Amino acid sequence: MISATTLFSSVTLLKKVTLQKGELRLEFSQSYDKKQIRHFTLRKPYREVFDIKNTRLAGKYVGKNLKSNHCRSLRVSQYKRNIVRVVIETDRSYVCTPYKPLFSWKSYHIPLPKFTLNPTARSSRYVSRKSVKTRKITKKHKKNKPYLIAPTKSYHKNELIVIDAGHGGKDTGAIGGGKREKDLVLQIAKKVAKEIKKRGYSVYLTRSTNRFLKLSQRTRIADKKGSVAFISIHANSVPKKHRLTAHGVETFYLQNTRDAKSQRIAARENAAVLKGAGSRLSKKVIIDSVLNGPKIVQSNKLAIDVQRRIITNLRCSYKGVRDGGVRHAPFYVLVGASRPSILVEVGYISNPRERKRLFTQKYQKLIAKGIAEGVDSYLNNRKKEIDIE
Repeated sequence: MISATTLFSSVTLLKKVTLQKGELRLEFSQSYDKKQIRHFTLRKPYREVFDIKNTRLAGKYVGKNLKSNHCRSLRVSQYKRNIVRVVIETDRSYVCTPYKPLFSWKSYHIPLPKFTLNPTARSSRYVSRKSVKTRKITKKHKKNKPYLIAPTKSYHKNELIVIDAGHGGKDTGAIGGGKREKDLVLQIAKKVAKEIKKRGYSVYLTRSTNRFLKLSQRTRIADKKGSVAFISIHANSVPKKHRLTAHGVETFYLQNTRDAKSQRIAARENAAVLKGAGSRLSKKVIIDSVLNGPKIVQSNKLAIDVQRRIITNLRCSYKGVRDGGVRHAPFYVLVGASRPSILVEVGYISNPRERKRLFTQKYQKLIAKGIAEGVDSYLNNRKKEIDIE
């Protein structure tokens, strides 16, 4: 009896599944690690699938009768004895960036698509051969492509994104295998700017050449330009003895931390960015502004979206890409901007394998595309939150 009780108590219960603010919100009986949720995509018909391990439904009515005009169907079921499966079926693909709310250990939120489905249209799994033939015939005519209508270039023209390429000039940043961080991040920053412009946003680069910027110059640009987000791009590095084991992408937002690894990374970046900052810069003032800033929650959401899209894009073409996750640390470069601000460590320049990838056009473009997609997803979700509020 004791062993049976212990076994049952180790399984998390999915207590409630609700639709709120364009999201599917899952509530668990206890703190739940999002790493135990396997997220993948199926096609024909298009489905976003989530397998939640070591979990059981709290009751037979949990997740039943969920309906949304943004989805073909929403299904929650006990897929296996200790695995709950959530399936979101839609007509077409969309950027799905689930996240765990900052101050809630028992919740998991899955955004639904923003487009609205035609309730009279049939699901793609029931399309007949005749309709497929018709589709092939009409494919040549652009007028018969209702889902390819993109927003005009002016759709986001009033939303400015500031991209900060770390280091520069006399500050080389980290060096690995003769390669310099300042060169790498500038290459990526320029590609990010192009990707974001494609989506209709205005973009400003804190530096477009090999020049050194003081801390005050970097952090105040976002506010002076009236930006909606500030993104600082860097590359990580570790001592030689750890160079083969440390690798992966990490995204940080501004907040104090006790995590040793985050403190080490922040200390290295801060040492470089403080060059020329002046004697008035006080660590206490900086930390106070970090902890009292209202932007922390929004910065966390932006970091989640960007990190997920970068990892998704890289893993489509490369094996062994490590997801370092979203972390928080007191990066001085993020302090001055009162807008949502994040720092992306695109990889470890000290790791030979990752360094080789980082200096290829393909790898850089995938990172840039991921950052742009993450920013776009965050801002669209933010607009939805404001409209609902």
